Amino acid sequence: MSKVLRSAVGIVPGCHKATLSKGQKTFNSLIKQIEKRRARLRAWDEVTPVYQKRYVNELLPLENELAELEVKLVHRLDEISGRKGLTKAEQRTLSEAIVGCAGGLLEECDDAQLKAIYNRHGRTDYDSDVAADLEDMKAVVEEMFGFELGDDLDLNSTDDLVEHMRAKMHAQQAEEEARAQVREARRAKRKKSAKQAAAEIARDAEQAAVGQSIREVYRKLASTLHPDREPDQQERERKTALMQRVNQAYGRNDLLQLLELQLELEHIDQAAINDIGEGRLKHYNKILKGQLGELDQEILHVETGFRHAFGLSPFIDMAPDMVVFGLEQDVAELRRAVLERKSDLSALDDPKQLKSWLKRVKQQQDDIDFDDSFF
Repeated sequence: MSKVLRSAVGIVPGCHKATLSKGQKTFNSLIKQIEKRRARLRAWDEVTPVYQKRYVNELLPLENELAELEVKLVHRLDEISGRKGLTKAEQRTLSEAIVGCAGGLLEECDDAQLKAIYNRHGRTDYDSDVAADLEDMKAVVEEMFGFELGDDLDLNSTDDLVEHMRAKMHAQQAEEEARAQVREARRAKRKKSAKQAAAEIARDAEQAAVGQSIREVYRKLASTLHPDREPDQQERERKTALMQRVNQAYGRNDLLQLLELQLELEHIDQAAINDIGEGRLKHYNKILKGQLGELDQEILHVETGFRHAFGLSPFIDMAPDMVVFGLEQDVAELRRAVLERKSDLSALDDPKQLKSWLKRVKQQQDDIDFDDSFF
């Protein structure tokens, strides 16, 4: 019922006026944009629990299983590296595979045994390598964003660097806002010209008129719905529930919701919507633009939180109707990776299969090196 009523909020050409004015077209456009944002938020509300359940029940167990298999693989490869019968080239391939796999695991956990294996086969120190990489990233960040993070940072991971960068950017933003406030205060102290004073008065009057427009809609609804004036208990409960919706909408400055409630309660009809005057339309459109901006901010907050909660990249496009499909692809890829790791571990028990496995690994390493050099 409410979905149908919401779609009815809009101005349509009448028999006396075949085309809509600019203000009427803007009103309709804003209503449609708000409905799209509302639909996106509803879609996120629906998909998030579905995604979370499958993420916990399907993806996380596979990630843990794969990590355990890769730890076993590193230890098995380390044991094999001490065997006779391997050429120097095969030993190098084996060590490179160990370093690559152990390094990836150490990014997620601090395992002393894995770190010792990494250091032995990489002939380096993992902690020193990480520190050097972080210093390089720090230099890139400082050059890219034009600020210094400082030399006394205790950076232990990429996450630490990102957090310090965010803190620095927030501090810069706060400083800029403070400077802007100081500039605004100085301008306010200066003597205004007659033209400036008149413009300020006009802006204040416009803002007051906009606020009055939405208050009038609210008051009409509140006057009709006030539950204390209703003697019938059942009707009082109905009006109480409706009044709560009215108060919530007014508190959010949600003009569209208030207009929907007017239609639902038959306080207005399509003719009343069509006959909204241009002056009132101007005020309504200003309110709707603000409402649209707030919905955009809410969507940004919801989607940023979703990315953070499930470890999704901030650089990929994300939509509520596609995230479950993306999760299914990730789960399928993890299943393939688990099967591949199990096959790898099985192959290592046979000397002939081991040599074939090392050839495949060497080819993969050569392909990666070629791609890196090409680009």
